[in-house]
Amino acid sequence: MDAFKEGWFSELSPMWPGEAASLEVEEVLFHERSKYQDVLVFKSKTYGNVLVLDGAIQCTERDEFSYQEMLAFLPLNSHPNPKKVLVVGGGDGGVIREVVKHPAVESVTQCEIDGKVIEVCKKYLPCMAVGYSSPKLHQHIGDGFAFMKQNKGAFDVIITDSSDPIGPAKMLFEQEYYELMRSSLKPGGIIGTQGESPWLHLSLIKTMQTFCRTLFPVVDYAVTSIPTYPSGCIGFTLCSMSPETSFRDPIFKLTSEQVKEMGLRYYNADIHRASFVLPQFAKEALEETVVENGDKTE
Repeated sequence: MDAFKEGWFSELSPMWPGEAASLEVEEVLFHERSKYQDVLVFKSKTYGNVLVLDGAIQCTERDEFSYQEMLAFLPLNSHPNPKKVLVVGGGDGGVIREVVKHPAVESVTQCEIDGKVIEVCKKYLPCMAVGYSSPKLHQHIGDGFAFMKQNKGAFDVIITDSSDPIGPAKMLFEQEYYELMRSSLKPGGIIGTQGESPWLHLSLIKTMQTFCRTLFPVVDYAVTSIPTYPSGCIGFTLCSMSPETSFRDPIFKLTSEQVKEMGLRYYNADIHRASFVLPQFAKEALEETVVENGDKTE
């Protein structure tokens, strides 16, 4: 609660030193420490209800769709037949809401360690938690590492919707975790993960791209715009077990009618392709990881 001052919430973190995003608060709706983290929900003046975990904004009702839709459809639409999907994290339910819309998806397993987050989001963020009512969904409340160790070669697509790499979530940005995801994929499987911001964490992104290229034949990185995340944008790490995958040219190209039917407000085939066009400083930095691994640049 130290982040509240004179009716404003400020997102203070060593992950983005020297800067802070602030939202005006109308009402604190929920605040409690779960077994794993500090969980806060407040009603903001202009961004609706806001979920905060350990002091970091996870989602707001106003702009969450850009992140949820991109994290779901970038990997799903790059796979020829994503029948079976695993979502690690994503307790707010937003990624689940998007994944179950995909016509090829037959089952979605969510592995979320903190059941309190799910409970809170069902009450205070129903626009995201609506996906929890899908008959395609199977839930596992527990550790994602342990779950994947028991489910080898089981999934077509694995999506990791994690918080920032500080505290327990730090493990989700390390090579061991990507090795574990690889072992849980079916042949030709794809992973998509929250990949931090190139404005703030380019060194971390380069490190991740480097070790991912030792594990997967195809690795790429995309970005999306989202006002309430630090620096206003967030990235996605995408990896495929198939050398034939081209993340920049989606296999499933949703028509305008399908986009409307699915209720998508950010994602479409054009934004899919455009999300891989990076600013020059980031493009050059990530091309260095390609050269280091002896891969061909596109």
